[in-house]
Amino acid sequence: MATDQGERRWFRGDCHVHSLLSQGADQTPAQLAAAARAAGLDFIAVTEHNTAAAHDEWRAVSGDGLLVITGQEVTTRTGHWLALGLTPGEVVEWRYGVRDDAVDRHLDQVRRSGGLCVAAHPHAPYPSGVFMYPYQGFDAVEVWNGRWASDLPWNADNEAALAEWGRGLAHDVHRGAWRPAMGNSDAHLEGQLGTPHTVVLAGELSAGAVLAAIRAGRSWIAGSAAIELSFEASAGGGRAGIGERLETGGEPAAVRVDVRGVPSGAVTFHTERGTVLRESLPGGGAGVVEWRTSAAESAFVRVEIRHADGHMAALTNPIVLI
Repeated sequence: MATDQGERRWFRGDCHVHSLLSQGADQTPAQLAAAARAAGLDFIAVTEHNTAAAHDEWRAVSGDGLLVITGQEVTTRTGHWLALGLTPGEVVEWRYGVRDDAVDRHLDQVRRSGGLCVAAHPHAPYPSGVFMYPYQGFDAVEVWNGRWASDLPWNADNEAALAEWGRGLAHDVHRGAWRPAMGNSDAHLEGQLGTPHTVVLAGELSAGAVLAAIRAGRSWIAGSAAIELSFEASAGGGRAGIGERLETGGEPAAVRVDVRGVPSGAVTFHTERGTVLRESLPGGGAGVVEWRTSAAESAFVRVEIRHADGHMAALTNPIVLI
Protein backbone atom coordinates (compact mmCIF):
# COMPACT_ATOMS: atom_id res chain seq x y z
CA MET A 1 0.00 0.00 0.00
CA ALA A 2 0.96 3.65 -0.17
CA THR A 3 3.68 5.03 2.08
CA ASP A 4 4.56 8.67 2.69
CA GLN A 5 7.56 10.52 1.23
CA GLY A 6 7.12 14.17 2.12
CA GLU A 7 3.88 15.39 0.57
CA ARG A 8 4.01 12.65 -2.08
CA ARG A 9 3.22 8.99 -1.61
CA TRP A 10 4.05 5.70 -3.27
CA PHE A 11 1.10 4.01 -4.98
CA ARG A 12 1.07 0.53 -6.52
CA GLY A 13 -0.80 -0.19 -9.74
CA ASP A 14 -1.22 -2.42 -12.77
CA CYS A 15 -1.79 -0.55 -16.04
CA HIS A 16 -2.38 -3.47 -18.44
CA VAL A 17 -5.52 -5.35 -17.40
CA HIS A 18 -8.14 -7.27 -19.43
CA SER A 19 -11.64 -8.43 -18.55
CA LEU A 20 -13.65 -11.06 -20.43
CA LEU A 21 -14.42 -8.46 -23.11
CA SER A 22 -10.87 -9.05 -24.38
CA GLN A 23 -10.00 -12.19 -26.34
CA GLY A 24 -8.55 -14.89 -24.09
CA ALA A 25 -9.65 -13.26 -20.81
CA ASP A 26 -12.03 -14.82 -18.28
CA GLN A 27 -12.52 -12.31 -15.44
CA THR A 28 -15.23 -9.68 -14.92
CA PRO A 29 -14.35 -6.09 -13.95
CA ALA A 30 -15.81 -6.76 -10.49
CA GLN A 31 -13.64 -9.86 -10.03
CA LEU A 32 -10.54 -7.96 -11.16
CA ALA A 33 -11.27 -5.03 -8.85
CA ALA A 34 -11.58 -7.44 -5.92
CA ALA A 35 -8.32 -9.12 -6.94
CA ALA A 36 -6.57 -5.74 -7.16
CA ARG A 37 -7.62 -4.80 -3.65
CA ALA A 38 -6.55 -8.23 -2.35
CA ALA A 39 -3.15 -7.81 -4.05
CA GLY A 40 -2.51 -4.49 -2.32
CA LEU A 41 -2.90 -2.35 -5.45
CA ASP A 42 -4.04 1.26 -5.34
CA PHE A 43 -4.88 1.63 -9.04
CA ILE A 44 -5.45 -0.35 -12.21
CA ALA A 45 -5.92 0.69 -15.83
CA VAL A 46 -8.49 -1.07 -17.98
CA THR A 47 -6.92 -1.88 -21.38
CA GLU A 48 -9.42 -3.97 -23.31
CA HIS A 49 -8.49 -4.86 -26.89
CA ASN A 50 -9.70 -2.06 -29.18
CA THR A 51 -12.92 -1.27 -27.32
CA ALA A 52 -14.33 1.08 -24.71
CA ALA A 53 -17.49 -0.99 -24.23
CA ALA A 54 -16.70 -1.81 -20.59
CA HIS A 55 -15.56 1.65 -19.47
CA ASP A 56 -18.82 2.33 -17.59
CA GLU A 57 -18.72 -1.09 -15.90
CA TRP A 58 -15.10 -0.52 -14.90
CA ARG A 59 -15.82 2.94 -13.51
CA ALA A 60 -18.61 1.43 -11.41
CA VAL A 61 -16.12 -0.77 -9.53
CA SER A 62 -13.75 2.14 -8.83
CA GLY A 63 -13.59 3.59 -5.33
CA ASP A 64 -13.09 2.14 -1.86
CA GLY A 65 -9.36 2.85 -2.17
CA LEU A 66 -9.02 1.64 -5.78
CA LEU A 67 -8.59 4.04 -8.71
CA VAL A 68 -9.61 2.75 -12.16
CA ILE A 69 -8.01 4.53 -15.13
CA THR A 70 -9.80 4.15 -18.45
CA GLY A 71 -7.67 3.08 -21.40
CA GLN A 72 -7.24 0.66 -24.30
CA GLU A 73 -4.73 -1.80 -25.68
CA VAL A 74 -4.35 -0.72 -29.30
CA THR A 75 -3.53 -3.96 -31.13
CA THR A 76 -2.21 -2.92 -34.54
CA ARG A 77 -0.84 -5.31 -37.16
CA THR A 78 2.77 -4.53 -36.23
CA GLY A 79 2.76 -3.99 -32.48
CA HIS A 80 0.55 -3.24 -29.52
CA TRP A 81 0.48 -0.09 -27.41
CA LEU A 82 -1.39 1.13 -24.36
CA ALA A 83 -3.48 4.29 -24.48
CA LEU A 84 -3.90 5.24 -20.81
CA GLY A 85 -6.11 8.01 -19.45
CA LEU A 86 -8.67 8.07 -22.26
CA THR A 87 -11.94 9.93 -21.93
CA PRO A 88 -14.60 7.34 -20.96
CA GLY A 89 -16.04 5.90 -24.16
CA GLU A 90 -13.11 7.04 -26.32
CA VAL A 91 -11.69 4.48 -28.78
CA VAL A 92 -8.33 4.69 -30.55
CA GLU A 93 -8.06 3.32 -34.11
CA TRP A 94 -6.02 0.13 -34.46
CA ARG A 95 -6.44 -1.00 -38.08
CA TYR A 96 -3.02 -0.11 -39.47
CA GLY A 97 0.63 -1.17 -39.46
CA VAL A 98 4.07 0.41 -39.50
CA ARG A 99 3.98 0.87 -43.30
CA ASP A 100 0.81 3.00 -43.11
CA ASP A 101 2.50 5.95 -41.34
CA ALA A 102 -0.62 6.25 -39.19
CA VAL A 103 0.50 5.72 -35.61
CA ASP A 104 1.65 9.29 -34.92
CA ARG A 105 -1.75 10.86 -35.39
CA HIS A 106 -3.31 8.35 -33.01
CA LEU A 107 -0.63 9.06 -30.41
CA ASP A 108 -1.52 12.73 -30.78
CA GLN A 109 -5.18 11.88 -30.18
CA VAL A 110 -4.34 10.26 -26.84
CA ARG A 111 -2.16 13.16 -25.74
CA ARG A 112 -4.87 15.71 -26.60
CA SER A 113 -7.06 14.01 -23.98
CA GLY A 114 -4.21 14.14 -21.45
CA GLY A 115 -3.37 10.48 -21.86
CA LEU A 116 -0.18 8.44 -21.88
CA CYS A 117 1.15 6.22 -24.70
CA VAL A 118 3.12 3.08 -23.78
CA ALA A 119 4.88 0.65 -26.11
CA ALA A 120 3.56 -2.72 -24.91
CA HIS A 121 5.51 -6.02 -24.63
CA PRO A 122 7.88 -5.05 -27.49
CA HIS A 123 9.33 -8.56 -27.92
CA ALA A 124 6.18 -10.65 -27.40
CA PRO A 125 6.66 -13.94 -29.27
CA TYR A 126 3.53 -14.05 -31.43
CA PRO A 127 2.32 -12.43 -34.69
CA SER A 128 1.64 -8.68 -34.25
CA GLY A 129 3.06 -8.77 -30.71
CA VAL A 130 6.55 -7.66 -31.71
CA PHE A 131 6.70 -3.86 -31.58
CA MET A 132 7.92 -2.55 -34.94
CA TYR A 133 7.35 1.19 -34.42
CA PRO A 134 10.16 3.47 -33.25
CA TYR A 135 9.92 4.38 -29.57
CA GLN A 136 10.06 8.05 -30.51
CA GLY A 137 6.63 9.49 -29.81
CA PHE A 138 5.83 7.06 -27.00
CA ASP A 139 5.93 8.16 -23.37
CA ALA A 140 7.10 4.89 -21.79
CA VAL A 141 8.11 1.31 -22.59
CA GLU A 142 6.65 -1.79 -20.96
CA VAL A 143 9.88 -3.70 -20.26
CA TRP A 144 8.23 -6.27 -17.98
CA ASN A 145 5.02 -7.97 -19.13
CA GLY A 146 3.25 -10.68 -17.17
CA ARG A 147 3.04 -14.44 -17.42
CA TRP A 148 0.26 -14.69 -20.04
CA ALA A 149 2.23 -17.19 -22.16
CA SER A 150 4.23 -18.95 -19.46
CA ASP A 151 4.14 -20.18 -15.89
CA LEU A 152 7.20 -17.99 -15.23
CA PRO A 153 6.90 -14.36 -14.08
CA TRP A 154 10.04 -13.35 -16.02
CA ASN A 155 10.49 -14.54 -19.59
CA ALA A 156 13.02 -14.20 -22.41
CA ASP A 157 10.96 -11.52 -24.15
CA ASN A 158 11.13 -9.38 -21.00
CA GLU A 159 14.90 -9.85 -20.85
CA ALA A 160 15.15 -8.62 -24.44
CA ALA A 161 12.87 -5.63 -23.79
CA LEU A 162 14.84 -4.61 -20.70
CA ALA A 163 18.19 -4.90 -22.51
CA GLU A 164 16.92 -2.81 -25.43
CA TRP A 165 15.58 -0.10 -23.12
CA GLY A 166 18.75 -0.13 -21.01
CA ARG A 167 20.99 0.30 -24.05
CA GLY A 168 19.07 3.40 -25.11
CA LEU A 169 19.24 5.17 -21.76
CA ALA A 170 22.78 6.56 -22.13
CA HIS A 171 21.95 8.21 -25.45
CA ASP A 172 18.60 9.52 -24.24
CA VAL A 173 19.89 10.85 -20.91
CA HIS A 174 22.70 12.65 -22.74
CA ARG A 175 20.10 14.32 -24.97
CA GLY A 176 18.06 15.34 -21.93
CA ALA A 177 14.90 13.31 -22.63
CA TRP A 178 14.82 9.67 -21.58
CA ARG A 179 11.86 7.30 -21.82
CA PRO A 180 10.77 5.60 -18.57
CA ALA A 181 10.22 1.87 -18.13
CA MET A 182 7.11 0.34 -16.62
CA GLY A 183 5.84 -3.14 -15.83
CA ASN A 184 2.32 -4.58 -15.97
CA SER A 185 0.70 -7.99 -15.69
CA ASP A 186 -1.27 -8.00 -18.98
CA ALA A 187 -3.71 -10.01 -16.87
CA HIS A 188 -6.12 -12.20 -18.82
CA LEU A 189 -6.69 -15.04 -16.34
CA GLU A 190 -7.34 -15.47 -12.65
CA GLY A 191 -4.20 -15.10 -10.51
CA GLN A 192 -2.23 -12.97 -12.96
CA LEU A 193 -3.13 -9.45 -11.78
CA GLY A 194 -0.29 -7.48 -10.21
CA THR A 195 2.57 -9.69 -11.43
CA PRO A 196 4.29 -7.39 -12.09
CA HIS A 197 3.06 -3.88 -11.31
CA THR A 198 4.42 -0.33 -11.28
CA VAL A 199 4.97 1.66 -8.08
CA VAL A 200 4.67 5.43 -8.60
CA LEU A 201 5.46 8.48 -6.48
CA ALA A 202 2.55 10.91 -6.78
CA GLY A 203 0.95 13.72 -4.82
CA GLU A 204 -2.48 12.07 -4.87
CA LEU A 205 -4.33 9.01 -6.09
CA SER A 206 -5.82 10.42 -9.29
CA ALA A 207 -5.46 9.51 -12.96
CA GLY A 208 -3.68 12.76 -13.72
CA ALA A 209 -1.18 12.42 -10.87
CA VAL A 210 -0.45 8.74 -11.55
CA LEU A 211 0.07 9.24 -15.29
CA ALA A 212 2.27 12.29 -14.67
CA ALA A 213 4.46 10.21 -12.33
CA ILE A 214 4.81 7.44 -14.93
CA ARG A 215 5.62 10.00 -17.64
CA ALA A 216 8.34 11.52 -15.43
CA GLY A 217 9.83 8.13 -14.52
CA ARG A 218 9.13 8.53 -10.80
CA SER A 219 8.46 4.82 -10.57
CA TRP A 220 9.85 1.33 -10.12
CA ILE A 221 8.56 -2.12 -11.01
CA ALA A 222 7.74 -4.82 -8.46
CA GLY A 223 7.12 -8.52 -9.00
CA SER A 224 4.71 -8.54 -6.05
CA ALA A 225 3.39 -6.33 -3.27
CA ALA A 226 5.65 -8.23 -0.84
CA ILE A 227 8.68 -6.46 -2.32
CA GLU A 228 9.62 -3.03 -0.98
CA LEU A 229 12.37 -0.76 -2.28
CA SER A 230 13.80 2.70 -1.75
CA PHE A 231 16.54 4.17 -3.94
CA GLU A 232 18.21 7.56 -3.70
CA ALA A 233 21.44 9.42 -4.44
CA SER A 234 23.01 12.28 -2.50
CA ALA A 235 25.84 14.76 -3.11
CA GLY A 236 26.79 18.13 -1.66
CA GLY A 237 23.81 18.25 0.66
CA GLY A 238 21.31 17.49 -2.11
CA ARG A 239 19.24 14.34 -2.61
CA ALA A 240 17.33 12.81 -5.51
CA GLY A 241 15.11 9.79 -5.88
CA ILE A 242 13.94 7.59 -8.72
CA GLY A 243 13.27 9.52 -11.93
CA GLU A 244 14.86 12.70 -10.58
CA ARG A 245 18.04 14.67 -11.34
CA LEU A 246 20.79 15.24 -8.78
CA GLU A 247 23.02 18.28 -9.21
CA THR A 248 26.31 17.04 -7.78
CA GLY A 249 28.38 20.20 -8.31
CA GLY A 250 31.25 17.93 -9.27
CA GLU A 251 31.26 16.26 -5.85
CA PRO A 252 31.13 12.48 -5.31
CA ALA A 253 27.64 10.98 -5.21
CA ALA A 254 26.55 8.33 -2.73
CA VAL A 255 23.93 5.94 -4.09
CA ARG A 256 21.86 3.77 -1.74
CA VAL A 257 19.18 1.14 -2.24
CA ASP A 258 17.18 -0.47 0.57
CA VAL A 259 15.39 -3.71 -0.41
CA ARG A 260 12.95 -5.96 1.44
CA GLY A 261 11.16 -9.14 0.39
CA VAL A 262 13.76 -10.84 -1.85
CA PRO A 263 15.41 -13.67 0.14
CA SER A 264 18.94 -14.55 -1.08
CA GLY A 265 18.46 -12.23 -4.03
CA ALA A 266 21.02 -10.15 -5.90
CA VAL A 267 21.22 -6.36 -6.32
CA THR A 268 22.95 -4.88 -9.35
CA PHE A 269 23.69 -1.23 -10.17
CA HIS A 270 23.71 -0.18 -13.83
CA THR A 271 25.08 2.90 -15.62
CA GLU A 272 26.05 3.70 -19.21
CA ARG A 273 29.07 1.46 -18.55
CA GLY A 274 26.81 -1.54 -17.94
CA THR A 275 26.67 -3.46 -14.66
CA VAL A 276 28.99 -1.70 -12.23
CA LEU A 277 28.19 -3.44 -8.93
CA ARG A 278 26.65 -6.71 -7.77
CA GLU A 279 25.83 -7.55 -4.13
CA SER A 280 23.92 -10.45 -2.57
CA LEU A 281 20.98 -10.07 -0.18
CA PRO A 282 20.78 -12.18 3.00
CA GLY A 283 18.41 -15.11 3.41
CA GLY A 284 15.91 -12.90 5.21
CA GLY A 285 15.46 -10.84 2.04
CA ALA A 286 16.23 -7.41 3.50
CA GLY A 287 19.40 -5.47 2.87
CA VAL A 288 21.03 -2.16 2.03
CA VAL A 289 23.57 -1.69 -0.77
CA GLU A 290 25.60 1.49 -1.16
CA TRP A 291 27.93 2.71 -3.90
CA ARG A 292 29.90 5.86 -4.64
CA THR A 293 30.35 7.43 -8.05
CA SER A 294 30.33 10.84 -9.75
CA ALA A 295 28.50 12.58 -12.57
CA ALA A 296 31.71 12.39 -14.62
CA GLU A 297 31.70 8.59 -14.31
CA SER A 298 27.95 7.92 -14.36
CA ALA A 299 25.32 9.99 -16.16
CA PHE A 300 22.68 7.88 -14.43
CA VAL A 301 22.31 4.95 -12.04
CA ARG A 302 19.50 2.41 -12.02
CA VAL A 303 18.96 -0.77 -9.98
CA GLU A 304 17.82 -4.33 -10.67
CA ILE A 305 16.96 -6.89 -7.97
CA ARG A 306 16.71 -10.54 -8.96
CA HIS A 307 15.64 -13.66 -7.13
CA ALA A 308 18.14 -16.44 -6.45
CA ASP A 309 16.96 -18.22 -9.63
CA GLY A 310 17.76 -15.18 -11.77
CA HIS A 311 14.18 -14.08 -12.37
CA MET A 312 13.50 -10.39 -11.87
CA ALA A 313 12.07 -9.26 -8.53
CA ALA A 314 12.17 -5.46 -9.02
CA LEU A 315 13.85 -2.80 -11.13
CA THR A 316 13.95 0.97 -11.07
CA ASN A 317 13.99 3.88 -13.45
CA PRO A 318 17.25 5.83 -13.24
CA ILE A 319 18.46 8.67 -11.10
CA VAL A 320 20.25 11.17 -13.37
CA LEU A 321 23.51 12.70 -12.14
CA ILE A 322 24.63 16.10 -13.44
